[in-house]
Amino acid sequence: MTPEPPAGPHAALGARQESPPRPAPAPTPAPAPRSAAAAGEGFRKEVPDEVPDEVPASASSASTEEEAPPERLGSDLSGRQRLVKGLWPPRITRAQLIVALLLFGLGFGLAVQVASNSEGDSALRGARQEDLVRILDELDDRTERLEDEKQGLEEQRDELENSSDQAEEARRQTLERERQLGILAGTVAAQGPGITLVVEDPKGMVESNMLLDAVQELRAAGAEAIQVNGVRVVAGTYLSDSGDGVSVDGNKITAPYRFKVIGKPQDLEPALNIPGGVVQTLEKEQATASVERSTKIVVDALRSAKQPGYARSSSQ
Repeated sequence: MTPEPPAGPHAALGARQESPPRPAPAPTPAPAPRSAAAAGEGFRKEVPDEVPDEVPASASSASTEEEAPPERLGSDLSGRQRLVKGLWPPRITRAQLIVALLLFGLGFGLAVQVASNSEGDSALRGARQEDLVRILDELDDRTERLEDEKQGLEEQRDELENSSDQAEEARRQTLERERQLGILAGTVAAQGPGITLVVEDPKGMVESNMLLDAVQELRAAGAEAIQVNGVRVVAGTYLSDSGDGVSVDGNKITAPYRFKVIGKPQDLEPALNIPGGVVQTLEKEQATASVERSTKIVVDALRSAKQPGYARSSSQ
């Protein structure tokens, strides 16, 4: 006979206690502990058995570069890229272009000047010492003449400013200036110290350009009045070949050609005898040139004064 369960709360509690327990979940197996031998073997595999005492520099630098932080490498790379972008392609401004053009022009001018000086030096390098001394003396004489002319003009200015009778002084200077201009224009006869140049041309090889070179050299040496075979040479004189002779302002002249020149003899004669000058050029053409100094040369060939057709004085 089955006994009845006791009534009341105690009976209920007892009933719960007698219920069968739930099965517990199976425990998860823990990993097997690694033995010390296995751990030591793995450590030996990761760490080399023998460490060299000295590490090569290349290996050290390579390791250093490998160990450099990526942020630093990135910054260096970006800096190089910015530098390359800043330098190429070049950005030329207008001011830089103008400066470059000015520097190019300056360099070109210096090169031309150096080349011209080199040519002049090469022309004088083969000259003799006495010829060089003569050329220097001629340059000094030209400078002295210019200084004298400047001083004379300054004295005339001072006389006009300080004279009590300025009108009379101005009239006197005007007449003196008219006489000087008449000599230069060939309308007034002149006399004074100078030289006589005689050119003999037995084979007819002398041309008008050779005589023109003689006139130019004499003018550069300070000639104030020139006459060739009875024809007055003035600023507008032209020479041309005419058959077996030379034509001067349309007047034909023949050899021997006689130049009467008024000026400083010490300047006129060396100007004709410089290396490569008039005398040497005529000698190459089998002509002869003789120069004679004189204390009095008379130039009496005159030119008629021409009235200008269009030009008028600006003071009127």
